[in-house]
Amino acid sequence: MSESVFQIILMLAALLFLLWLFILLPAGMATNRGRSAFGWVLVSVLFSPILACLLLWLLGDKPNGRG
Repeated sequence: MSESVFQIILMLAALLFLLWLFILLPAGMATNRGRSAFGWVLVSVLFSPILACLLLWLLGDKPNGRG
């Protein structure tokens, strides 16, 4: 019984980590930089969350105005 409870807790922890990695982290980074959270979550899911976060970090803040 206790082994199955441990497995359920472990699976929930893994699910929460993946939710954070693929959705919450890139969405938060995009929002903080003035970019589309949905678009960057899509990049994260389709390609890689590490790539999405790296690109967001490299791009930095969205420029305001028309330069």
